[in-house]
Amino acid sequence: MSVRTGGPEAPVHRARGARAARRARGIRELGVLLALALLVAGTALVNPAFLSAQSVRDLLLGATLLCVLAVGQTLVIVTRNVDLSVGSVLGLSAFATGSLFVTFPGLPIPVAALAGVLVGAGCGLVNGTLVTVARVPALVVTLGTLYVFRGVDHWWAAGRQINAADMPREFLDLGRLGLAGIPLPALVAAAVVLATGWYLASYRSGRELYAIGSDPAAARLSGIPVDRRVLAAFVVNGALAGLAGVLYAARFGTLDANAGLGLELQVVAAAVVGGVAIFGGSGTVFGAAVGAVLLTTIGSALAVLRVDPFWQQAVVGLLILVAIGMDRLLAARSARRLRVADAVGGDGRPGPAGGRGEQRRSTS
Repeated sequence: MSVRTGGPEAPVHRARGARAARRARGIRELGVLLALALLVAGTALVNPAFLSAQSVRDLLLGATLLCVLAVGQTLVIVTRNVDLSVGSVLGLSAFATGSLFVTFPGLPIPVAALAGVLVGAGCGLVNGTLVTVARVPALVVTLGTLYVFRGVDHWWAAGRQINAADMPREFLDLGRLGLAGIPLPALVAAAVVLATGWYLASYRSGRELYAIGSDPAAARLSGIPVDRRVLAAFVVNGALAGLAGVLYAARFGTLDANAGLGLELQVVAAAVVGGVAIFGGSGTVFGAAVGAVLLTTIGSALAVLRVDPFWQQAVVGLLILVAIGMDRLLAARSARRLRVADAVGGDGRPGPAGGRGEQRRSTS
């Protein structure tokens, strides 16, 4: 019978194509980091106070929540989904944490913090179940739960406001204390980035998220439990949004039903600007974290430079368009490299079988 096999050099070219794609992604993340450095340097030249210790501390604190949320959003986006409800989840988790302190004075801080994280995880479970079981597109599901979770928050708050006096001093100190000049919430965000990045790179289940985002049908055929992995991504994303709610409560101390309002698009923007492909399958949490810091720095720099806040939105919108354009360009280049790899035969030249480098061998 006739057996078709690829030339021995084709896998080599495919591996080279994959390495080239990873290098391109790395270069893009370095480009975002360079843009951040140039922005900081340029602003500091105009106003040296921008690099004062207090200013840097405020900048790190401002980027903390967005960074934690962007890490969770990355887990969802790489699976070719999106979660637009994270701002509402943050607000609900923050109010839940504060309410526990009001209802149960003397409640241990770790218990209240864990409860806030679990509230977020529960919201992520709702989103993930609707996406994987009910087969409703993530964009539609999370757009709906954005309003549902916010509505629950308003119903629970009933116009009330929780103040700093209602929460333990030790809990509020978590949002103000630091180590070696670095705020504690920023250290928590850094730990989240490092732990999640290590998991995605070191564990098979983490790498499978990228396979799902690249081609869900092929991932199913290869035996990957797609629904379970996507559900887990939504749950972890919700838990991180819950953690961000706990940090929000500790930092600001004043809580109402509007906490986290409008954060959703900033979170998606931070991930996309940081190199996470909105079409799924590629990107890193480190890039998303840098994107979060860049967006926060843009807001601070424009305020220092006394630029109209309108331009901040315009700049962020432009960055999103550029990021999506680069995603499409990188995807096209990767596809072209793979086509070239498939066209390479055993002798390094296009093979006779349809130009794909396949050789026919007859066996009996």
